[in-house]
Amino acid sequence: MRATLTQFHPFRGVSTLQDQINRLFNETFDRSSEEASLTPWAPAVDIYETEQSLVVKADLPDIKPEELDIRVENNILTIRGERQFEKKVNESNYLRVERAYGSFSRSFSLANTVNSEAIQAEYKNGVLTLTIPKREEAKPKQIKVRVEGTAAAAAAAK
Repeated sequence: MRATLTQFHPFRGVSTLQDQINRLFNETFDRSSEEASLTPWAPAVDIYETEQSLVVKADLPDIKPEELDIRVENNILTIRGERQFEKKVNESNYLRVERAYGSFSRSFSLANTVNSEAIQAEYKNGVLTLTIPKREEAKPKQIKVRVEGTAAAAAAAK
């Protein structure tokens, strides 16, 4: 009986895997301007909480504040808008178009602990900041502990 040994090559499939990853990224990000303008997009959003409020920050460059639609219905916060493709430059002059264009909509569930009637919106440097105050009953409360005097404490110890 004769055993056949095969030489082990630990990096045999690595170049193939790298080629597949490169192809995937190229197909995803290398779009024509027409495809990019039709591609749905969702702006990046950060949400954080302070003691007083919930804060939502959304990156919305090249969008006019008056073209934003911000609503709260049934404790769902929705931010809608559209980024238009610039027609100032001839499309054939573009060498690469990576930014997405078109309509977007982002929705977030709000807890019952916030006061959706008092939302404040600010738009600065392409960033929309929504500050949603918490209801008074939801804010943390500090409870003061009353300490009895030393004479009363000594009498109670007897």
